Amino acid sequence: MAIGNVTPDSFYAASRLGSTDAVVAWAQQALADGADILDIGACSTRPGSTPAFEEEEWRRLEPALAALRSALPETRLSVDTFRPEIARRALAQFGSLIINDISGGCEAMYDVVRQAHVPYIWTLRGDLDLPARMPELRNIDLILDPGFGFIGSTEADYECMRNMHSLRAHNLPILVGVSRKSMVWRPLGLTPETCLEATQALQLYALEQGATILRTHDVKETAQTIKLFNNICNF
Repeated sequence: MAIGNVTPDSFYAASRLGSTDAVVAWAQQALADGADILDIGACSTRPGSTPAFEEEEWRRLEPALAALRSALPETRLSVDTFRPEIARRALAQFGSLIINDISGGCEAMYDVVRQAHVPYIWTLRGDLDLPARMPELRNIDLILDPGFGFIGSTEADYECMRNMHSLRAHNLPILVGVSRKSMVWRPLGLTPETCLEATQALQLYALEQGATILRTHDVKETAQTIKLFNNICNF
């Protein structure tokens, strides 16, 4: 899953796409590099950020989705939003999409994805005790995201990663998004711009723990990591 942001303030500057032409160019390159899904966000959720107002999020998102649907109509698209109304509008206008909700969800969002019959990325924010939480998500096509970067601390992120293998028991897709996040660069004294190799190390470990989707800024390198991991598993 390739990360693209039509925002001016996403934490990794290279992911910011300032025009619809830039969005299409990013998408074409990501697909050429091996992406299966394109994830587009229009409201930064980095720690400490002030989220854009709902109408501003839609003003950014709508032309990006329109450009992608026009240029690449068969491509699987994911919308990164925590707002039920944004999800509803995107689904109504652009059809089947994956909804990627980092908030952990709410009844209104659950109703939107349930009625639309679309995949929903449920961000657990470190709470891996699913049995107690599953009833509220009945009849939803779930993808599980442990929620790295939204758990509370670097130490908590690593504790969650050590235990995420427990999610395999639910036989659901598991998405991991650690790409260039602080849990990667902070322990090494790096920056988001200088932690490509370290990101790949954590992504490889995530695959070993059961990840089935890697959400990444660096598609080509991540595709190489996945290929080598698959070679190991198929040896």
